[in-house]
Amino acid sequence: MADPAERQRLDRWIWHARVVRTREAAADLVRAGHVRIDGARVTSPAHAVKPGQVLTIALDQRVRVLRVVGFSERRGGATSASVLYNEITES
Repeated sequence: MADPAERQRLDRWIWHARVVRTREAAADLVRAGHVRIDGARVTSPAHAVKPGQVLTIALDQRVRVLRVVGFSERRGGATSASVLYNEITES
C-alpha cells in the first residue's frame, strides 16, 4: 500500500498549485470533466494524484499540462506553488 504522503486529493492539489482561486472551483472543474490524468478523464474531486502523473486541465482561455512533482500541506504563494509541478509545453 502506498504511503499517504505520496498522494493527495486532486481538487486539493489543483488548489494548492494555484491553478484556480478556490478549492470549490477546483472541485467544480473536476466534476465538469475538464481534468485528465495521464490522458484519462477524471470526474471525482477525491481522486488521488501521485508524483509523476500528468494533468491536463482545460481552463476558460487555455489548456494547461502539468506534471505533478510534489505536494503541500497548505496553500502558499505563487513561488511555493510553482515547485509542485513542471509546466509541460507542447511543440
